[in-house]
Amino acid sequence: MDSVFSNLALGFSAAGTPTNLALCFIGALVGTLIGVLPGLGPIATIAILLPITFSLDPLGALIMLAGIYYGAQYGGSTTAILVNMPGETSSVVTTLDGHQMARQGRAGPALAIAALGSFFAGTVATFLVALFGPILASFAQNFGPPEYFALMLTGLIGAIVLASGSVLKAVAMVIVGLLLGCVGSDIETGEQRLTLGIAQIAEGINFTTLAVGLFGVAEILRNLEKTQDRTILGAKITGLMPTWADIKQSIMPVLRGTGIGSVLGILPGNGAVLAPYASYTLEKKISRTPQRFGKGAIEGVAGPESANNAGAQTSFIPLLTLGIPPNAVMAMMVGAMTIQGIVPGPAVMTENPTLFWGMIASMWIGNLMLVIINLPLVGVWVRLLKVPYRILFPAILMFCCIGVYSINSSGIEVMLVALFGAVGYFLVKHGFEPAPLLLAFVLGPLMEENLRRSFLIARGDPMIFVNRPLSAFLLLVAVGLLILVLLPAIRKRREEVFHEEE
Repeated sequence: MDSVFSNLALGFSAAGTPTNLALCFIGALVGTLIGVLPGLGPIATIAILLPITFSLDPLGALIMLAGIYYGAQYGGSTTAILVNMPGETSSVVTTLDGHQMARQGRAGPALAIAALGSFFAGTVATFLVALFGPILASFAQNFGPPEYFALMLTGLIGAIVLASGSVLKAVAMVIVGLLLGCVGSDIETGEQRLTLGIAQIAEGINFTTLAVGLFGVAEILRNLEKTQDRTILGAKITGLMPTWADIKQSIMPVLRGTGIGSVLGILPGNGAVLAPYASYTLEKKISRTPQRFGKGAIEGVAGPESANNAGAQTSFIPLLTLGIPPNAVMAMMVGAMTIQGIVPGPAVMTENPTLFWGMIASMWIGNLMLVIINLPLVGVWVRLLKVPYRILFPAILMFCCIGVYSINSSGIEVMLVALFGAVGYFLVKHGFEPAPLLLAFVLGPLMEENLRRSFLIARGDPMIFVNRPLSAFLLLVAVGLLILVLLPAIRKRREEVFHEEE
């Protein structure tokens, strides 16, 4: 425990520099802004801003991008409560009771409980990252190529299981992502693969180009066809502080939500998105008055919002310790680390402890900043909701193109962004979720490398994956997950859950 606190002291000294504090504030502010404005999520925003991080030092870049991620979780609750329009998928549950509270003239307490519950959950979850991160990283030092391959395969299976919609479509997305990851030069021989003779992609498809097109441009196209009626509450929001009765009703939901989110956030395949739904379901089931839910129950805001932010924080654990992204946003973080010349994994903690602990310390600082940003500036966010999308989207599209062009000063990259944007729009319109594709694209080359190394070690014997206990266990988990999701009862319940999300 003493070493944890000494390491945190190192982290706070690194994250507490004026530059990093400013970047943390910018990330939290931008994250809140994109959370407030429905139609542009953290994945698209991080993809758009990736080129900006080229000129920053690695710690500052990751602090800013992380701030955008958990800032969006906070900001999404503001529109969910005030406008009945979730800025983020994870804020959908908050609309059920949060907006009802707002209509009853209790928007202030709803916003305050959402912010304070999120702050508490984020603080606890960050402590869990600090506590268990080093333990998991030291354990991961024993991993060899077979274990890493099995772990990544399990992660992709998890992405399939937790992807919304059809399992078959999720499998198709993973296969497409793996194929796109193979484009370029063979890692062993240097031979060209799947390039179709196009010289510009001889070194592979750029991660930023794919992400900006698949998420940024596709999201803009999808939102242009919506005619959203944003009925903003006209009355001035007063009485932000919740009553003592509100606090007493919220304490246990916040604690339970924090626990649920902390566990689900670690799961591969975006388990953090499911955390608010699990929390809401639990609170409704154990409540003595379940009929209050959906009519302005403050527990229906406190629990899910806490679970939401706890899941956002603990999703950094597999990224920082194993180098395995559990969701699409963490895949973006892997891309940012790779751009900065950092190989994600257990070696980061030993070879670059300032980066590892600086990131963790910045989460505490960012959570405090988010409370300061969210509560006093509610009026500003409400006014921003009135900005017409026809003004916002051309500006966002322009920044997408400028950012991608600046990577290699290549017009081909901009054309590829347009292509991937059209593909992303097609996928969403036909019920394909692009997040598993991005995860597979990031993990594909790493899986191939570890698969080849495993066969070299075993001289071509595939039994190496079964003979080593840890890799065999991980493969059994992957098979178990697939069997589980294919069971008729589980598949039906899964479809019901994701139908409720929509």
